[in-house]
Parts: sequence; structure tokens; C-alpha cells
Amino acid sequence: MNEETFGLLNSEIKALVNDIGLTTEVKSQADEEIKAFNIDLDSPEAALLIGFHGETLQSLQLIFSFLVHKLTGEWYKVSVDVGDYKQKREEQLRNLALNLAAKAKISGEAQTIPNLNANERRLIHLALSDNPDVVSESEGEGRQRVLVIKPKK
Repeated sequence: MNEETFGLLNSEIKALVNDIGLTTEVKSQADEEIKAFNIDLDSPEAALLIGFHGETLQSLQLIFSFLVHKLTGEWYKVSVDVGDYKQKREEQLRNLALNLAAKAKISGEAQTIPNLNANERRLIHLALSDNPDVVSESEGEGRQRVLVIKPKK
């Protein structure tokens, strides 16, 4: 990605967010070697950009991914973050996983976590993958899909 395209992408991203009525500072970086484009948005209205459990953030990431492809003709792995939300959410999910794993072990009963996207479920599966006392599984379909943490028998 050349500098001109990089600058145009930043301008388009900022314009798109401003068009929905939010003031935002855009910081981005591209990694040509692994075809990645990371975008950090800084805004006083961060909660609106993040949405419920990061749903708006995911939508922005998809839109920006298409925008990057349109302007470069290549597919990049686009990552969008607002105020370190993703890092904080990952830590929150790891703690939740460990707490529910302990609860499942002590109670002997399965613990469920609803309303997780595929990436969040993956994070929890990874967080518990080395735990000898519990097993994690995803059950259900679509929006009804839940993550279940069960004690090992």
C-alpha cells in the first residue's frame, strides 16, 4: 500500500465516522508483510463506537475491511479498536472464564455464557484449554449459540 492510498484510507475512515455525527481521531498502521491494517479510533463518544459487547465495533471493522479492499484491490486483515476496548474485553473474558471454571469444578454443574461472538468464544476456549478440571464447548446455532463450561468427569 503506497503512502497516497494510506492517506486516502485514513481520510475516508475519518469522514465515514464523522458523517455519522461522531468526532474521532484516527490512528492507523499497515503491515504489508502480513497484509494487516490496524485502526485505532479515539473519540469522546467511544461507547457509541463500541456498542453493546463490541457489536458496533465489529460492524465498523467489516465496513472498513471492504473500504480497504476497494481502495487497494487486496484483502487485508483489518482490526479496529477504540480506547483499548479489545484488550480490556479479552482480559474481562479470561477472568470470567476462570471464575466460571472454578464454579463448575466446585458445584459440579455446567456454567453457560450467552451472547458471545465467535472470537470471544474462541478466547474463552483458549483460556481454558490447559485447565485439567473443565472442558468448554459451544452449543446451539446462530444467535442462540452459547459457550458451556463443564466439569471433567
